[in-house]
Amino acid sequence: MLIVSMSVSVDGFIADRAGGFEWTAPSEELFRFHLGQVRELGGYLLGRRLYETMLVWETDPSMRDSELGAAFADVWCALPKVVFSRTLDSVQGNARLAETSVAEEVAAALDATDRDVSIGGAGLAGAAFGLGLVDELRMFRYPVVVGGGTPLLPPVTERVRLDLVETRTFGSRVSYERYGRARDGSD
Repeated sequence: MLIVSMSVSVDGFIADRAGGFEWTAPSEELFRFHLGQVRELGGYLLGRRLYETMLVWETDPSMRDSELGAAFADVWCALPKVVFSRTLDSVQGNARLAETSVAEEVAAALDATDRDVSIGGAGLAGAAFGLGLVDELRMFRYPVVVGGGTPLLPPVTERVRLDLVETRTFGSRVSYERYGRARDGSD
């Protein structure tokens, strides 16, 4: 199963107009939840900006200063990753640069594991969504309106029906919404 999992503002943005996303800093409870979800993955496909943001978990020893940070770093470093970039010549850690199309890389990642695979980065996730490759959308909706910026998903040309599978509200007031792609085709 291919999953898109992202933090989002109430008005649908993953970063504000200045590109900031500091408002998505997770509470300890939410961080533990993220750790549990990442532990379940068999691979991760990500765009260059997300790769560069997450690289700190592989390169900065201070990220391991807490037990929770060390646990996440261990899981993240071990996870096979495919990075989509037009500008990078190389990547670090357990990552490789994408060599084929989004559809082909998704198929290869799913074939390489019996676990779910996640895809992240607004443009890349949006492309996968537009190609009909995404099976599940997981949103962590933060109680903030940012008024513009990078949207969670780009405009779509056709309606995509989803079924609400799970919801949860954390003590930090962040709402988790998990949607599966509706397979019956009805409205």
